[in-house]
This record gives sequence, structure tokens and C-alpha cells, in this order.
Amino acid sequence: MATKKNITASPGRARLETEYIEKIRPALKDSLKVANVMQVPRLEKIVVNIGVKEAVSDSKVLASVIKTLDNIVGQKSVRTVARKSIAGFKIREGMPLGVRVTLRRHQMYTF
Repeated sequence: MATKKNITASPGRARLETEYIEKIRPALKDSLKVANVMQVPRLEKIVVNIGVKEAVSDSKVLASVIKTLDNIVGQKSVRTVARKSIAGFKIREGMPLGVRVTLRRHQMYTF
């Protein structure tokens, strides 16, 4: 006796990704009244960023924030720098002010 194999769910997929494919996407397709499943909106990326006000005076704070974010997200973060100087806030162009991480595909769903 042949068993029907579930093509959409696989053990390598994250729980949120499986739920999106099996439940959310068909519901969106019906509610938006689109003919093709490829027309249904989907997540492309998740961006996590942290601005650190204390990094202006102490660069060690930014290092601890980078380490913490790397542990939370499981991916190396990128330092963000000031694009222009703001005298009132004692910020100079190129000064590191925060960190960010962009998650895509499988890492986005597992996060």
C-alpha cells in the first residue's frame, strides 16, 4: 500500500516556514484572490539592528553589544557608522554607532 508523501513539509524546514507554506500562503491566496501562488506576498529578509548611544563615549560598549547580538542571532553582525557629523550630539562622520544583521532564507525562518 502506497502512502501519500507530504511534499510541502520536510524535516529540514523550520516550524514557521512549514506553517507559512501549508496554512498562511493558501489563506492569503484565497483572501487576495490571486490565481498563482507565486503572486502571494512573502518575507524576503529580516533585519535586526541596534543603535548604541553610549558607543559615542565608550567603544567597549559596542564590542559587548556585537558579541550579544552575534549570540542571539547566530550570525556575524556588521557595525554601522555615522554618515554625517552632528555637532549637537558629538557625533563625527565614520564613527561606529550600532550593529545590524540581515537574515534571509532558512536563517530568517529559524530566528
